[in-house]
Amino acid sequence: MDFNMKKLASDAGIFFTRAVQFTEEKFGQAEKTELDAHFENLLARADSTKNWTEKILRQTEVLLQPNPSARVEEFLYEKLDRKVPSRVTNGELLAQYMAEAASELGPTTPYGKTLIKVAEAEKRLGAAERDFIHTASINFLTPLRNFLEGDWKTISKERRLLQNRRLDLDACKARLKKAKAAEAKATTVPDFQETRPRNYILSASASALWNDEVDKAEQELRVAQTEFDRQAEVTRLLLEGISSTHVNHLRCLHEFVESQTTYYAQCYRHMLDLQKQLGRFPGTFVGTTEPASPPLSSTSPTTTAATMPVGPSVAGLAPPGEAALCLEEVTPPASGTRKARVLYDYEAADSSELALLADELITVYSLPGMDPDWLIGERGNKKGKVPVTYLELLS
Repeated sequence: MDFNMKKLASDAGIFFTRAVQFTEEKFGQAEKTELDAHFENLLARADSTKNWTEKILRQTEVLLQPNPSARVEEFLYEKLDRKVPSRVTNGELLAQYMAEAASELGPTTPYGKTLIKVAEAEKRLGAAERDFIHTASINFLTPLRNFLEGDWKTISKERRLLQNRRLDLDACKARLKKAKAAEAKATTVPDFQETRPRNYILSASASALWNDEVDKAEQELRVAQTEFDRQAEVTRLLLEGISSTHVNHLRCLHEFVESQTTYYAQCYRHMLDLQKQLGRFPGTFVGTTEPASPPLSSTSPTTTAATMPVGPSVAGLAPPGEAALCLEEVTPPASGTRKARVLYDYEAADSSELALLADELITVYSLPGMDPDWLIGERGNKKGKVPVTYLELLS
């Protein structure tokens, strides 16, 4: 118990000395040991790396999981060392709702069939999103989090220790300076009124006392300087390791970009397949009478937006028996023609298709070898291919 009290008193004395030194430095009443310029640059680069890593980490988490409540829940599970429960993505949830709607509204109706097709595509998009989140979390978020919770905590601990060693060093310097000033004052020649022997004795005793105090302060200064230099070297090595951290984060960033590229490529591929199934191809939009986008070589100053790769043409997607179809030579069969009501507006992708307006009536029929998702439609003297999903066959 006595030993603990002594240690507590010693620690309290050291803390008080550091507090006094720190306060005097803030008020400009004490000298401060400055670090060299290279060390200061290392400190600034480390602080900048830590700050930007935190911002990138937080914003990437928002990108992968926009729901703040879900992020808080995942954070709590990680802190409790428990496995995060599997969460349904928004795309998968939308697919579920669409499939249930199709089942209730009628899976054989044009709207129900389209809902089922879109639901399947949304389910694939949700699965791709889940894979992307998992890959990005492992390859990108985990290394950033490990740096902040591991390496940076070690650096911060050593920096605080270096700060304490510097305060101890500067306190020793101030103590030595005061001791030398007092010694010099004690060794000065006494004036006429202090020429009695008693004053000479007192002056000599004070001089010897301050001489011992100077020796003790110099010894403490040498010890403090050694500890400061050792701690400065340890901290310097850790700060120079930030370069290795940058290399590691660069590799992780490349992996993140690769996983993101794969994710968006999968999404584009799934949506392109869906467009093919619905009879819509890149470059066409239902329900608009505006012309298609100008070619990439256009010099129009307003065409500045980035464009996705254009899918294959309609002719390239048509089956072999339909690729050579010439509408001028097509004649309706003697039997098998039916009336159909148009459900939605449809803009023809090329000259082989017939543009449609909602609620109009047209005559439709099929030809041998045609894609079952397409029919030949006639309206007056105009004819062309029309998608079945946009029609309601009447008779």
